[in-house]
Amino acid sequence: MSGNTITQDVAAVGERTGTTRGASVTHHRGASVTHHRAARELGLRRSEFDLAVHLGRVRTVPDDAGGGRRVPRDEIDRVRAADGFPEALRAAVRAVGTTEGAALMDVTTARFTRLARLGLLVPVRFYVNRYRAVVWLYLAEELQQFSTDERNTALLKGRTPEGLRDQLGEGLDLRPRNWRGRHLGFLLRQADDPWARAAAVASLLDAAEISDVVTDPYERTHLRRFRPARATHGSPGSPAAQLAEEIVTAGDPDEVDWLRSDLAAAVATARRHRPAPRPATHGVPRPPGPESLPRETAKPVPPEGENAAPRPARQPGRLSGLFGRLWRRDS
Repeated sequence: MSGNTITQDVAAVGERTGTTRGASVTHHRGASVTHHRAARELGLRRSEFDLAVHLGRVRTVPDDAGGGRRVPRDEIDRVRAADGFPEALRAAVRAVGTTEGAALMDVTTARFTRLARLGLLVPVRFYVNRYRAVVWLYLAEELQQFSTDERNTALLKGRTPEGLRDQLGEGLDLRPRNWRGRHLGFLLRQADDPWARAAAVASLLDAAEISDVVTDPYERTHLRRFRPARATHGSPGSPAAQLAEEIVTAGDPDEVDWLRSDLAAAVATARRHRPAPRPATHGVPRPPGPESLPRETAKPVPPEGENAAPRPARQPGRLSGLFGRLWRRDS
C-alpha cells in the first residue's frame, strides 16, 4: 500500500463526511459547551479530547457567537451512552510512539520504523522534541489491527522484500505525507463552507503554489480568512518551527500536483457558491474636458493683454489649474 493511496483515501473520506458533519452552521450556546468542559465531562485529557475530535469520535459545531467550535450537549450524551464508555473511548484515542508501538506489535523498533517509513503505519500526530527530533505518534488501536491481520505476517516476521528495501535505501519516508493526508481529512470534516474546504486544501501548499493556482488576489485574500491555524512547534523562526513547517507543507511533486488540482476544483466550486468579496467601486464623475464640450466652445483663448477678451467666469463645479490637471490625471 503506497502513501499516495492512503493520503487520497483519507481525503476522500473527509470530503464525503464534510457535508454531513458540517450541515449545522451555527448552534445555540446554551445547547453546547466548550472543548475544555466537554473533555472534563467525557473524562478525557485535553490532548485525548482533541484527538477524539480529530478522528470524528466527537462531533463539534461552529459557535454562533464566533468564539470557535463547541460541542453540542446531545453529542456528549451520545458519547456517554455508547457501549464501553469511557474505556472504549480512551482506547480509541490512545496514541503511542515508536517504542511503545513496537512493543504492541511485538516487533523491533527498527522494523516498526521501516513499516512506518513505507507508509504501512500512518501517524496520527507528531511533535518536535527538545533535541529537534520529530516524534511520530500512532493510534494503538490501528497498530493492533495491523499486527493481527494475517496478511501482514510476512511484513512483521519475515525479511523485508527487496523492492521495499531498495526504496528505504533511497531515503523513502512516507510518514510526513501520510500525516498530511490524515490531517486534511480532519480539516475537511470541520469545514462548514466551500471556501473553508478550499482553504483546507490550500493549507498544505506553500504560498507560491497557491498564488500560481489562485491568480485572483481577492480570492487569495478570501482563502486566508478561512485558512485553518497551524499547530505551533517552538517559537516562530526557531529550528523546531521550521522543521514542523516542512512537515505540514507538501513537498513531493505528485502530491503537490494532486493538491493543486484539488485546490483549483475547490475554488471553482466555492466561486459558484459565493464569489469572493471585492471592494465596492463607486463611479466618480470626471470633470468635463475640452473634448466633451461642444466644438464651438472648445476654441483656444487668446493671450491676455490690452486687447484680450475678458476671461469667462469659472463654471460651477469645474477644476482648473495644476490641481485640476492632477485631479483629471488621477481620476
